[in-house]
Amino acid sequence: MQSVEELLGRARAAQRRLALAPAETRSAALRALASTLAASTASVLAANAADLAEADGLSAAMRDRLTLTPGRVAAMVKACEALAAAEDPLAEERPLGQRPNGLRVSKRRIPLGTLAVIYEARPNVTVEAAALAIRSGNAIVLRGGREALGSNVALGRVVRAALVAAGLDPDAVVVIEDTDRQRVVELLGATGKVDLVIPRGGPKLMALVDAHARVPVIRHGAGVCHVYLDRAALVARAVAITVNAKAHRPGVCNAAETLLVHRALLPEGLVAVARALVDAGVTLRVDPAAGEALRAAGVPTAPAVDSDWDTEYLDLVMAVRVVDGLDDALAHIAAHGTEHSASIVTEDRDAAERFIASVDASCVLHNASTRFNDGGELGLGAEIGISTSRMHAYGPMGVRELTTEKFVVRGDGQVRS
Repeated sequence: MQSVEELLGRARAAQRRLALAPAETRSAALRALASTLAASTASVLAANAADLAEADGLSAAMRDRLTLTPGRVAAMVKACEALAAAEDPLAEERPLGQRPNGLRVSKRRIPLGTLAVIYEARPNVTVEAAALAIRSGNAIVLRGGREALGSNVALGRVVRAALVAAGLDPDAVVVIEDTDRQRVVELLGATGKVDLVIPRGGPKLMALVDAHARVPVIRHGAGVCHVYLDRAALVARAVAITVNAKAHRPGVCNAAETLLVHRALLPEGLVAVARALVDAGVTLRVDPAAGEALRAAGVPTAPAVDSDWDTEYLDLVMAVRVVDGLDDALAHIAAHGTEHSASIVTEDRDAAERFIASVDASCVLHNASTRFNDGGELGLGAEIGISTSRMHAYGPMGVRELTTEKFVVRGDGQVRS
């Protein structure tokens, strides 16, 4: 097995060739990836089934993240096709004007370089991240979790075959098959060989990143996402949005974990939302005010403890707190949110605009589910993850977020005096 240093060296050489490849060649690689993946669905699902059979002790949320279905494979195929048809980000050159001495200044979009993505039980990331890297001219090194190794290896072979079919160097996409965490440490310390690390995972992974990172990192961290039901919320709308935000797919980072309810909605509004959540299979962990109202209505609850306000459950569990108003809600989100997603449900436009201006999160929503903080839903196509870092990208990272700009200066012999 090749060392991480050797793999990175080959990826870096391949990236330089990929960045210079015509847009149509990179599009052809993505079309080949889509068709090859569609034709390989049965073998990919078989590899995934083997991973699932060996994955003991995973939570329901982790099993959901690990699981591939024909529909999820078809979604990956569709994402590759969409990227193939998308505008080439590397074709963009932005004029900045002409200087008094005649120099013409512009900025041209270029790849970031060699990316490393570290992720856990999400085999779809293997294809989506690779496709985004190909479109944007970046090489990518993928290190998934041990629970998805068979799936990731199978998908990596599909991607590399598509690169070869398009006449590109397959080493532009590398799947690290060694699941020892020391390989992660090596990636995090690969100065001069990795231009950006994107970690996607829980607290243990992020602690490892904090301890060992020597290269630039954009974190895709925990999603303690909030829904706030304002006093001017329509109850039917509050029910629909809250249930979707929590129960649509609870094992993903943009699922809501905490519900904040204005005291003016007690008891009827809170009871309606809580009953709908319970009917959807959600366990409610509530503060005393919510517990009193819900017990009186016969809605089952459990008392919340302090740690509930900071927990990313990734499961059918939701913390519920009654607040005295918008200020109280904003203070709670500031104290316990993870700068991921937050939604306000209200017909009061002034309250909504203040919430949008005040909440520090990569995506703030008004009268919409937190589940919309997603690259595909926001029109970006595939995403490499949702950045919770304050770097050049904040929120879903699509193909454009995997590029930067360099200055281009065109002259007629000017020299500086």
